[in-house]
Amino acid sequence: MAVSNDPETKIDVQSEPAASTEARSGSGGISGILQRHRREDLIERGCLLLRGIALVFSLISFLLVATNDHGDWKDFDHYQEYRYLLGIAILSSLYSGIQCFRQAKELSSNKKLIQPNTAALVDFFGDQIVAYLLISSASAAIPITNRMREGADNIFTDTSTAAITMTFFAFFCLALSAIISGYKLSTQTYI
Repeated sequence: MAVSNDPETKIDVQSEPAASTEARSGSGGISGILQRHRREDLIERGCLLLRGIALVFSLISFLLVATNDHGDWKDFDHYQEYRYLLGIAILSSLYSGIQCFRQAKELSSNKKLIQPNTAALVDFFGDQIVAYLLISSASAAIPITNRMREGADNIFTDTSTAAITMTFFAFFCLALSAIISGYKLSTQTYI
């Protein structure tokens, strides 16, 4: 801005460029990009944490069912509900382990192993399918465990109950991860 005391001199007033006001206000520019990057990083780390917790719960459930062999009728292998619970716990452990490995590798190297479009679809549908299978296997094992507990409350039924509980916790973590995956899928602009 140039000002002069001469009455015939014109005042030259220039406004501030729009880009710099956007950058300061946070609605665009560099600060907007940084905020978006931080939010995406937080979402990725949250999803990794949820899948890691689901992996731990699935492994505990798998180990509890697999070692629930106490002779005679107290053997998990005699009941199809527990075999189903074991199979889904193994599947959930594998899926969660692979996803955790992929996400940890991507976060540490800052390099995508799978194309973002494909990864968003795999994450969303994988989380959904495995979460539904987990709740299905827990729901299948609950009635037989309740019937057994009415007759005899022993280590076999207690271990079965603990495995069902761990399966439910794994379901809860993967269901939350599926919600996050759905959000990430909805933000994809080029699907």
